[in-house]
Amino acid sequence: MNILVVGGGGREHAIIRCLKKNPQVKTVYALPGNGGIAADATCVDISATDIDGIVAFAKAHPVDYAVVAPDDPLVLGCVDALEAAGIPCFGPRANAAIIEGSKVFAKNLMRKYGIPTAAYRAFDDMDQALAYLDTAPIPTVIKADGLALGKGVIIAQTRQEAKAAVRDMMEGHVFGKSGDHIVIEEFLTGPEVSVLAFTDGNCVKPMVSSMDHKRAGDNDTGLNTGGMGTVAPNPYYTREIAQTCMDTIFLPTIRAMNAEGRPFKGCLYFGLMLTPAGPRVIEYNCRFGDPETQVVLPLLESDLLSIMLAVTNGTLAQTEVTFAPRHACCVILASQGYPTAYRKGYEITMTREAAQHTYVAGAKLAQGRLVTSGGRVTGTTAVADSLEEAIREAYRISDGVRFENAYRRSDIGRRALRANG
Repeated sequence: MNILVVGGGGREHAIIRCLKKNPQVKTVYALPGNGGIAADATCVDISATDIDGIVAFAKAHPVDYAVVAPDDPLVLGCVDALEAAGIPCFGPRANAAIIEGSKVFAKNLMRKYGIPTAAYRAFDDMDQALAYLDTAPIPTVIKADGLALGKGVIIAQTRQEAKAAVRDMMEGHVFGKSGDHIVIEEFLTGPEVSVLAFTDGNCVKPMVSSMDHKRAGDNDTGLNTGGMGTVAPNPYYTREIAQTCMDTIFLPTIRAMNAEGRPFKGCLYFGLMLTPAGPRVIEYNCRFGDPETQVVLPLLESDLLSIMLAVTNGTLAQTEVTFAPRHACCVILASQGYPTAYRKGYEITMTREAAQHTYVAGAKLAQGRLVTSGGRVTGTTAVADSLEEAIREAYRISDGVRFENAYRRSDIGRRALRANG
């Protein structure tokens, strides 16, 4: 089979490597891919949001199946367009991808169908939002409605911070049109858990849970990032909690989307908070998380392509989805200064061992050399029989990835180890 993968980050690199384990996979096209992905796929310089360009490429080449990985093309209707051109796809159509594309939609869906989440109010008028903040509980959470590269969420510790965030979003347009509508919601406490799940619109098969590390600095300090590292499974996510989530969140969400005439087929990401009152949904994503994918897929024992085809064909209930009873840790190497200003263009070198365990995100080829081109540059993943060993190995192997101005957190997995006692 010839497969087209839309996207160009570490998540896509992990997906491509996992797909290539199937001997039926002949060629993988990555649109646009990146300099590191080029070692595992044929990269084509077509933007992930150039829907017309993607469709034209798919029609002009022998593409048997497409995987649309990032949020933007999903929300823009990439799956709809490819399917209309006769290309079967993994990923939700635009009317289902709205579950991530609009936080107001997602919150209203949860309220309507009784899915547990934080209390909230939605606003499209700035003055009304500011007036509400005069009496709202503090701390509070301010969210831009639309996609904002994972950065459209502000946790405000004071009323002044909350009002400043509202003005920045609605008046200053710091997140563009994504901030025209906002959600102000209750601040929840408890361990966070990421759960990715395969679903064909009826059956739901969750993947192994994971724990992300969003802050740029050690001990969860500094600015929010797209993720500085992950471990799997998440020790806070017990078998009992998993069953509760299946009964009260996962299946009800799929049924709610069906009831709304928006059947969801693909990977649905559940961002959860395990509060003292029980699990609550913090957010939905309409796709594989990044960097969670980089620790979840290395633990997958079943064939990824077979699972994806079953999702597309509606036969997931009859398809095996199993994960190794082991542990994984992913350590991100970023450019110094990320997530704000940073320099690019530094050569990346890797030992042979590191290259085998590293997914490349922010890099390009320049005159035959792999050089940095983004904030998050690489993610190095190790799998082991214990969490402690997986963490130790991930750091050891990531020592073999080098570029000028590289930095990483030194405490990925520390919270998980504490939870294990």
